[in-house]
Amino acid sequence: MNDTPKQLGFMMPAEWELHSAVWLAWPYDTETFPNRVTNVEQKYVEIISALAGSEKVELLVKNEEVKKRVEKMLGDKMTGVNFHIVSYADVWIRDYGPIFLSQKKGQKEKLTAFVKSKYNGYGKAYDPYYAVLLKDDEVFNKLDLNAKKINLDMVLEGGSIEVDGQGNLITTEQCLLNPNRNPNLSKEQIEENLKGYLGVENIVWLKFGLTNDHTDGHVDDIVKFVGPKKVLACFEDDSKDANYEILKTNYEILEKQSFEIIKLPMPHMQYEDGTKAPVSYANFYIGNKVVLVPTYADKNDQLALSIIQSCFPERKVVGIDCRNIIYGGGAIHCITQQQPI
Repeated sequence: MNDTPKQLGFMMPAEWELHSAVWLAWPYDTETFPNRVTNVEQKYVEIISALAGSEKVELLVKNEEVKKRVEKMLGDKMTGVNFHIVSYADVWIRDYGPIFLSQKKGQKEKLTAFVKSKYNGYGKAYDPYYAVLLKDDEVFNKLDLNAKKINLDMVLEGGSIEVDGQGNLITTEQCLLNPNRNPNLSKEQIEENLKGYLGVENIVWLKFGLTNDHTDGHVDDIVKFVGPKKVLACFEDDSKDANYEILKTNYEILEKQSFEIIKLPMPHMQYEDGTKAPVSYANFYIGNKVVLVPTYADKNDQLALSIIQSCFPERKVVGIDCRNIIYGGGAIHCITQQQPI
């Protein structure tokens, strides 16, 4: 593989490194959030308000009318919000958005490029919503990010990878080896792409993601790097829970690495139809000054917040109630994408 981003000095930085902006897409779809769009909009106001003054917000909206309404909702929190009017289907910008890279020059890092991989609606080629989701693959081909675009001929969602900026990457076999994503690529070829395009050296393959996760096992629901070789790992104490064996197996894989591992408890929630929801505290966003953590009115909320706060003593941890957002299948990390300095 010649002239890869890695060979040109690019790498994917850790999420806790300094950001110039965070990208979000304003919610509107009643299929994603049935009878919940208004509540989810209010959660977006909370998120943007919490980020105000610490990093810019690059916000996708579908038309001028929505832009004006959002401006009114944000009020004095509008400072630092930059709108992009563009057609998009879903809010999960982590997965169809760019993966930003930094190029190290001396002691400074300067954003100069991003990887644009393929997005195929989580590999669900026969899903009736699939054709609608495909429009999201084109969103960042239309926007000018003032950075070099590097195309990666591989389906790769941002939520399927977790890096520490020191050469370590964690993913799951359930997701990246799913034949509905890259049927013509072997595990070795996928590893070669991850190393060449994201600048990593060590790839840790966990087995499965959470039960009922429509993304087929995204890693950002089960582990989170919070420092170089330091990881929060979701762990289920109830042996009767559907996630118990899944998380236990993943934890045992992590133990074989030279990582500092901290256990993160699990929340529990059911959808209205009784189905177990894929809820997790690991799906948080690390901002410049705040850490936004999903909560679920669960007995473990405060414990999880305190554990995460201990990992970021210089940042303010803010809980965001995601009981309505999770109806779309994701939480805070899924709806954000950091743009590093």
